[in-house]
Amino acid sequence: MDYCDLLGNLDKIHTTELGAVRIKRNLGLPTDDVVNWCIQRIQQADSISRKGKNWHVTADGVILTINAHSYTIITAHKLRAQENTGGQ
Repeated sequence: MDYCDLLGNLDKIHTTELGAVRIKRNLGLPTDDVVNWCIQRIQQADSISRKGKNWHVTADGVILTINAHSYTIITAHKLRAQENTGGQ
C-alpha cells in the first residue's frame, strides 16, 4: 500500500467523541478540533507507514494511529526521546 492512499483521503479522516478526548489528553492539545490538528500533522508527516490494518504517521514528535479502512484516528501518543532520535 502506498501512503498516497492516506493523503488522498484526508477528507475521510475522523474520530469518535471518546477518541477525541483520548487524543487531546494524550498529547495535551489546547484545541478542541482534534481532527483538523491531526490532518495538519498528516500533511506535514516525517514518515507514514502501514502495518496491517493501521496507518502510523509520525510528525512533530507524535505518532498517530489511523485505521486504514475507515480512516478513523484511533489514538495518538508523544514519541519518547529514544523513538524520536532513532534510538541514539
